Amino acid sequence: MARSALTMTAATFAATAALLLTACGGGDEDASPDDIKGAGTGASSPSASKSTPGTGDRPDLSLPTDLKVEFDDSQPSDDRHAAALDNAENYILALNHGITAQDPEDPAYEFYSLGNATTYAKGQIQAWVDDEWTATGTDSYYRTRTDDVSDSGGVLVTMCRDQGDFFGKNVKTDKVKRTEPSLNDYQEFRLLMKPPQGSQKIWKVLQIEVQGRVKECRR
Repeated sequence: MARSALTMTAATFAATAALLLTACGGGDEDASPDDIKGAGTGASSPSASKSTPGTGDRPDLSLPTDLKVEFDDSQPSDDRHAAALDNAENYILALNHGITAQDPEDPAYEFYSLGNATTYAKGQIQAWVDDEWTATGTDSYYRTRTDDVSDSGGVLVTMCRDQGDFFGKNVKTDKVKRTEPSLNDYQEFRLLMKPPQGSQKIWKVLQIEVQGRVKECRR
């Protein structure tokens, strides 16, 4: 896992993320899971803290037994970066939880996000629900890096995604929509993490950008 400093500002990130791609193999934000590879996400054979029902004030992030979400095992040495990365992963798990729960109002993604990232998660979950799809298989995230955003105290989390073994499953028939391996399987996620504010104790995703068909993410 790499760590370095960026001069990128929150405003600059917002501008570069003006066009958000779906977390489903690239394409426009209105694309549905029926048209594309799949969307959703969660730690290497999800860790107990990231896959069990919520405790205390934390929401439930548990996933069905037929869905596994894997993350890069390495962790940043910087405590701020580690905390930001942990909740970036929780946001991805929460998105996946909402898809499998078939609930666009699921409180999990709202707990870990703000602004654009909240809108993005709700839109993704709604698309799956509208098209009667849930998620199954294995969704993998790797080559993770964390970078300081110099003027805001934020952290930019970047990771590759391989959804070659991640598929949509019809909620009525249980039929799995399998696809052939292709460049569409590889994406790059960029999540701008906002540090804890006031009584808020956790890092939250403020902006998300997903780039599809990323050759550099092939493995």
